[in-house]
Amino acid sequence: MNVIWRTILVILSARRRLRRGQGLDQTAVSTIRLTTLPTDLDILWHMNNGRYLSLFDLGRWDLLIRTGLFDAMKERGWYAVVSSETVTFRKSLELWQRFDVESRFTGHDHKAMFMEHRAVVDGEVYAKVIVRARILRRSGGRVSHEEFFGALGHPGDVPGVEDWIHDWAAASALPPTKAPAPSVWSD
Repeated sequence: MNVIWRTILVILSARRRLRRGQGLDQTAVSTIRLTTLPTDLDILWHMNNGRYLSLFDLGRWDLLIRTGLFDAMKERGWYAVVSSETVTFRKSLELWQRFDVESRFTGHDHKAMFMEHRAVVDGEVYAKVIVRARILRRSGGRVSHEEFFGALGHPGDVPGVEDWIHDWAAASALPPTKAPAPSVWSD
């Protein structure tokens, strides 16, 4: 609940930027400016590692709205679900520190879209996350990439992903939801 106000502000700002002609091409980098707040801190007085993912969601909202993807998805009854993500930390964000969240679509494979988000201070990367998201229909089923990209009229603009991202996605995948997934720890 404590990120809801930031989410509302980012959505309103993205809508305003879109109305003012500040839309983005689907391969562009979206940037929003944030500040590390007291509610973002952990007991060590720096940004909590889990908070990064919540704040990177804000960058995703800006990117989806300003590229027109959010409206295209809403009109068609589609929604995105994060299926996996991995974050790497380099430096800590401290209380009241200003930083940018940079977000960009980095590619796709046969099942999912991939995005990268970065926490950046004065041009320097402090943390980054790779996100794998599937596009689903509210009525059930997955949306094909041809249909997804065709909704924007730019079916070929987002490239396939790099080989290491395929390796990561395969290594971090869990069984499908209808398959068994027992919790068994190996020795």
